[in-house]
Amino acid sequence: MKPEAFFSILSDPTRLRTLMLIQAEGEVCVCELTFTLNESQPKISRHLALMREAGIVESRREGTWMHYRINPLLPNWAQEVVQHVFDQLTGLSPYIDDKKQLAQMNNRPERDCA
Repeated sequence: MKPEAFFSILSDPTRLRTLMLIQAEGEVCVCELTFTLNESQPKISRHLALMREAGIVESRREGTWMHYRINPLLPNWAQEVVQHVFDQLTGLSPYIDDKKQLAQMNNRPERDCA
């Protein structure tokens, strides 16, 4: 992965907020992202597809749910960047607001956290 491509992907506010939620939760469902970010499913899915194609996230299907997590094969430098950005942004708006919004979601899909 080239750093230029990595940072280009994350330069979009929706993708950055999405990645920060994934980093915070470990794994999220598309429905959780649409609820939290107040965006349409096609828009969220399009952003996730770009991130998946770039190798930043990976997906798994569980019934009708699509879950996303950070790709464990992401290069070390990129993993460190994600963690550092998360550490710096987690207490700022809109990222703190996103966490609060997600916590208010009823009927979140079950996740296999193993």
